[in-house]
Amino acid sequence: MTTESKTDVLVVGGGLGGVAAALAALRRGRSVLLTEETGWLGGQMTSQGVPPDEHPWIEQFGCTASYRALREAIRDHYRRWYPLTEQARARVDLNPGEGRVSRLCHEPRVAAAVIEAMLAPWESSGSLRVWYHHRPVAATVDGDRITGVTVAGPAGVTREVTARFVVDATELGDLLPLAGAEHVTGFESREQTGEPSAPEQAQPSNMQAFSWVFAVDHLDGEDHTIDRPAGYSSWVRYQPPGWPNPLLDLTAPDPRTLETVERTFVPNTDTGPVVADQSKDPGDKDLWVFRRILARRALRPGFAASDITLVNWPMIDYLPGPLIGVGEEEKAKHLDGARELSLSMLYWLQTEAPRPDGGTGWPGLRLRGDVMGTADGLAKAPYIRESRRITALRTVVEQDLSLAVRGDRGAEPYADSVGVGMYRIDLHPSTGGDTYIDVASCPFRIPLGALVPVRLRNLLAGGKNLGTTHITNGCYRLHPVEWNIGEAAGALAAHCAGNGLEPHQVHAREELLRTFQDELVADGFELAWPEVRGY
Repeated sequence: MTTESKTDVLVVGGGLGGVAAALAALRRGRSVLLTEETGWLGGQMTSQGVPPDEHPWIEQFGCTASYRALREAIRDHYRRWYPLTEQARARVDLNPGEGRVSRLCHEPRVAAAVIEAMLAPWESSGSLRVWYHHRPVAATVDGDRITGVTVAGPAGVTREVTARFVVDATELGDLLPLAGAEHVTGFESREQTGEPSAPEQAQPSNMQAFSWVFAVDHLDGEDHTIDRPAGYSSWVRYQPPGWPNPLLDLTAPDPRTLETVERTFVPNTDTGPVVADQSKDPGDKDLWVFRRILARRALRPGFAASDITLVNWPMIDYLPGPLIGVGEEEKAKHLDGARELSLSMLYWLQTEAPRPDGGTGWPGLRLRGDVMGTADGLAKAPYIRESRRITALRTVVEQDLSLAVRGDRGAEPYADSVGVGMYRIDLHPSTGGDTYIDVASCPFRIPLGALVPVRLRNLLAGGKNLGTTHITNGCYRLHPVEWNIGEAAGALAAHCAGNGLEPHQVHAREELLRTFQDELVADGFELAWPEVRGY
């Protein structure tokens, strides 16, 4: 059975970019229909279980006002509902997990609750509809316009949606092939992009690994060892290209130098005060503290028996194959393989990981599926690092922002900026056998042209599927940047709907572009960086 719905703006995909796109369009008086494959909104921050990767100035500047409101609402949730110590409660920059990866390490379910609360007023007003457990399966196109998108939901029900503007905020850019949008995948060649880090030949099937994240705590003296995964014997011997040892180990290449690094893992490590600043220290040597999302010492003494930490480490990067450009059967095989790899990593930690006392294994490690919103203990969805990417009016290339190339000039000062971002070009090992690619970058801008496809007139990129290359995806895929991309896409869709315009017109005509940019600034966007140092 197929039903029909109409809306001003259809946002396909409820990750960070999709949520931000919906909020931006709603604030401008548009009706929005938002679809999401899982039962949580928030993507990499929630259903994928990844605390925000951010730049060192995030507490002062370098994000939109609404992203800052999201961060502060997460902190307020802990202050309101958790029995924090007075010292923790008083911290303006409260970091509930006191992890090293982020200044705001928090539980995925908390972010999911906060995002749901941010959207609740719009749902009550009737201007927003959210369809959970729906994915795009077809699109109709008339000339250069998408005239309908069909989404499939539970029990085989399909719904066709017509909208004036469509934002693809899916994790893999799933709407692009359905709509026939020109797009690319994997590595572009050096001849195509001129990028120093690109290969000589294009490699469209070579993509960054994805990971299936999970959370654990540790109860000393108890045994929570899971059943041995069926493929454990294979995974415990698996050694990726260029690695000094099997994947299931605490020894792995350093992402920046590729030197062999021995990491530590000791549950409930008390390391003293933690300052999260990856520009000074990546913080990944102590794996318990690295992505800790709830620190028991931040809570009333005796309230929690253990910290909670997330396992999102190089050891669970799934390399045997991609999720894009393969059939449904092979995609399912890789998804199952990634889940088995993560469970094998947990089983190895519980049974074989070296302990400081000379023993092996931490059987007290307990999966915390309640924190992830699942019965099996793993995240609701895999952590996706790389998407299909639109062939855009502008493609961001490495030489636009590489510190080695740009030096004191800073990143390319795009005149059509709709936001800012900052992170190193951080590419994980890939399905084609490449190891890490790590390139220092300058604080950069987000060009409007990267959100606009070369041909389709009413489609906008709302996340990692914007016009970057495989290389520059490595710094445009992080939490505040994805939010900014989606928020700009939603704002542009609403702006065009309210003024009888198309995105291509706004991009092409200086006076229209300036009017739109002024609107963004008034709404709390930062379109350029202040003078910053230390990157």
